[in-house]
Amino acid sequence: MNRPKIAVLTGAGVSKGSGIPTYRDGADSLWNHYHPQELATPEAFARDPKLVWEFYDWRRQNMAKARPNAAHLTLAEMEAALPDFTLVTQNIDGLHRAAGNRNILYLHGDIWLVRCTECDYRDEDRRVPLPELPPRCPRCGALLRPDIVWFGETLNPQTLYEAEQAFRSADLALVIGTSSVVYPAAYLPFYTIETGGRVIEFNMERTALSPYASEVILGPSEKTLPAWWKNFRQT
Repeated sequence: MNRPKIAVLTGAGVSKGSGIPTYRDGADSLWNHYHPQELATPEAFARDPKLVWEFYDWRRQNMAKARPNAAHLTLAEMEAALPDFTLVTQNIDGLHRAAGNRNILYLHGDIWLVRCTECDYRDEDRRVPLPELPPRCPRCGALLRPDIVWFGETLNPQTLYEAEQAFRSADLALVIGTSSVVYPAAYLPFYTIETGGRVIEFNMERTALSPYASEVILGPSEKTLPAWWKNFRQT
């Protein structure tokens, strides 16, 4: 049986079931009286790199304890089973990779990667806690920063292009656990709609995307996505 081309966009809601709070989770969104939008910026890093790294070291320690939930594992199973499957994520926690996905487009980067602010050094560093804050480049001695996209920065053009192409060519787009308010990621499913494909949204509540989706499935994605995939395999 021919399988449709599937593109998936995931947001913070996918990882909430693994114990990682979203930026919109009220008290959980505050760290030492700072909101993440006050720290996740190039300006904040230029002003106080140690404070910014203390925030990210805390996030890394929390994320290191998290384990993939059933939604992550289902997406890894889908990648293994489907010949044309693309996973695009707004998440930086690395749980998709831990679950087994290998072909991942990271729109906002990866918290486990660091890069130098001066030279082209870039590497994975999974130590928690980091032994030195702020960490320094082993090659040139300049400051390292998390290899993620901060507020006010642009997405990697090649990554965004590949994501757009995946959704343009998809017969079916799954949008899972994202608020659909952060652009340009929020526009990706509309490329699928424009080219005649279907969009299924998985979320805890309806979003700005919901009126345009072919189907909206409400509930925690660690429950709803495995159930959908089970039914899909039987069709």
